Amino acid sequence: MAHPKRRQSKTRGRKRRTHDGAVAPTLALCPNCGEYYVYHTVCPSCGQYRGKVAIESEEAI
Repeated sequence: MAHPKRRQSKTRGRKRRTHDGAVAPTLALCPNCGEYYVYHTVCPSCGQYRGKVAIESEEAI
């Protein structure tokens, strides 16, 4: 295995990690109920995904 001859500075390591920050998930408006939901997931308020009922909610019954 390769072993470094010299220790890398903090600056070099931090330069490499500049793009590793956490990003907020992208939100969308549900066309059915108007609530915000995370893309590619079922709407937590109405239970629809891509225009179809994925989860039967208690409110709809």
